[in-house]
Amino acid sequence: MDPLHEAPIRCQDIFKAFKNQQRPIRVVLTNGVAGVGKTFSVQKFTLDWAEGLENQHVSVVVLLSFRELNLIRDEQYSLLELLHVFHPTLQKVTAEKLAVSQLLFIFDGLDESRLSLDFTNRKLLSDVTQKSSVSQLLTNLIQGNLLPSALVWITSRPAAANQIPPTCVDRLTEVRGFSDAQKEEYFRRRFSDEELSSRIISHMKTSRSLHIMCSIPVFCWITATVLEHMLTTEQRGELPKTLTDMYSHFLLVQTKRKKNKYHEGHETSPQELTEADREVLLKLGRLAFEHLEKGNIMFYQEDLQQCGLDVTEASVYSGVCTEIFKRECVIFQKPVYCFVHLSIQEFLAAVYMFHCFTSRKSEVLKTFLGNDYNESSLNVFLSRVVQKSVQSKNGHLDLFVRFLHGLCLESNQRLLGGLLGQTENSPETIQRVINNLKKINSHNISPDRSINIFHCLMEMNDLSVRQEIQEFLKSENRSEKKLSEIHCSALAFMLQMSEEVLDELDLKKYNTSWQGRLRLIPAVRNCRKARLTQCGLSETHCEVVASALKSNPSHLTKLDMSGNKLQDSAVKLLCAGLESPNCRLKTLSLSGCLITEEGCTSLASALSSNPSHLRELDLSYNHPGDSGMKLLSAGLKEPGWRLDTLRYGENV
Repeated sequence: MDPLHEAPIRCQDIFKAFKNQQRPIRVVLTNGVAGVGKTFSVQKFTLDWAEGLENQHVSVVVLLSFRELNLIRDEQYSLLELLHVFHPTLQKVTAEKLAVSQLLFIFDGLDESRLSLDFTNRKLLSDVTQKSSVSQLLTNLIQGNLLPSALVWITSRPAAANQIPPTCVDRLTEVRGFSDAQKEEYFRRRFSDEELSSRIISHMKTSRSLHIMCSIPVFCWITATVLEHMLTTEQRGELPKTLTDMYSHFLLVQTKRKKNKYHEGHETSPQELTEADREVLLKLGRLAFEHLEKGNIMFYQEDLQQCGLDVTEASVYSGVCTEIFKRECVIFQKPVYCFVHLSIQEFLAAVYMFHCFTSRKSEVLKTFLGNDYNESSLNVFLSRVVQKSVQSKNGHLDLFVRFLHGLCLESNQRLLGGLLGQTENSPETIQRVINNLKKINSHNISPDRSINIFHCLMEMNDLSVRQEIQEFLKSENRSEKKLSEIHCSALAFMLQMSEEVLDELDLKKYNTSWQGRLRLIPAVRNCRKARLTQCGLSETHCEVVASALKSNPSHLTKLDMSGNKLQDSAVKLLCAGLESPNCRLKTLSLSGCLITEEGCTSLASALSSNPSHLRELDLSYNHPGDSGMKLLSAGLKEPGWRLDTLRYGENV
């Protein structure tokens, strides 16, 4: 990889080397969040190739989605057999023909994989007729043992991309979604009515949550679907401003369309959810919830049956309501199902869980929240759900919890017409829920998970914390203002999302508690200098800082983490950021962080893989040992390293 090269690239050009780039591009890894357009990019590339417009040096494009490969994960195939099974049109292609053809393998949706990709304890394969497990075939193909001339393109969500070792990847690309200008362009292109598109764009800009989410193309589509319906029918009422409100309307609009399409009936009120609608939606909600817990986003026939959905019922619903749930494909006589977007799965999972609470389904609640759960009040129920979500390492329950809090509001319960059941939503109860959110103890909680608590307040239409932080940012005497922990989460979010890059984040300049300072750490993603000294940083916080160094673009050039008991394990996590091609850090201070020889080895390794950025490294008051310092000192003499100052020992 070229660590200094970051530039926009057309999907059709991802296998074309840049000027002055000697090594050919064989393996490309493309990542991006759910619904941002990874599969669309793959389809665009393939269509242009098939129509003879681009990449005509490629003889065959072989598209294999992980959702299909999951179906044969326990079986043995040769690569040649795999091609014949998935693409019957290639039946006549022989092993000899493969050897002289330029093939492109596209593996779409690594995050949907239920395979075990092991790049270390692998069986070496070089013969396309040799049988092995599907996982072994993939790892050997990616590493170039099988068909070394073949091109490989893998798409994934960021969380799953690390399954592919960086040494196997020649180019890393990212689908970032829409810029602010492209969001507006999307709505103007979608609607010929200029007044309608202008009203939708104006409304989108009034809600920060909606505006941020619209960077994801699929959310633009959801927003357009809802707002077009509300602005062009006799629909009365305020336009949705929160995510829960938007998704509640979306569910109703799509269910109504399904009803009109399937029964060819008259226009019905969106509030008219029939008993049959409710029954199917709750079954889909159960499917969504149980598999959200497991981390699955693709479902097979047996998954549906376990949730009480018979195949004909699902087929009818997926056939006429493809904007909620769809039958993705049929292979090996097995249909594969999914929600059209992960956020819709998370929303329906929240609807189901709220229904379980109001229906007193204690078995479901105890399985999810623990056998000691026996409370029936709304504020205790939501408090337990938040506790469970903030302990999640990857945040897989964050949006689910936001939706649960939004569903507390009477307006959304009224909108969903009996789907949720009867619950207590008196002003006093809602206020207790809000107060609980503001008081959550963030000890041992990732600061990123803490920000979700602020999002939950926004879903409940409690704007007090946001308004107080807006006033704080305008204030000239910020050091006099005492910030609570929830204030710090809100401030971290607003600084992180600001269009202006913060020049310096110094945690000690904020008048708050120790826990409050830790909640501010996500703001490092949008600042040039960060002083995080003597504030009790842990491995969790180092992961946040590492993600800031890996982010695209990364703004951090100076980082001081001195006086924290990081030890080698936390430094190793930090090194994942230092070795990122996006890292721009020039000065790093780790003075007095209890680093030993092992930590120095990690630092040396990270700088060797990406030596061109760091100029100054302070390791004074640590225990690097002779070998640790030799490793780093050697880097001072390396021509590729820019490190010119290395401090160690007891004197700076």
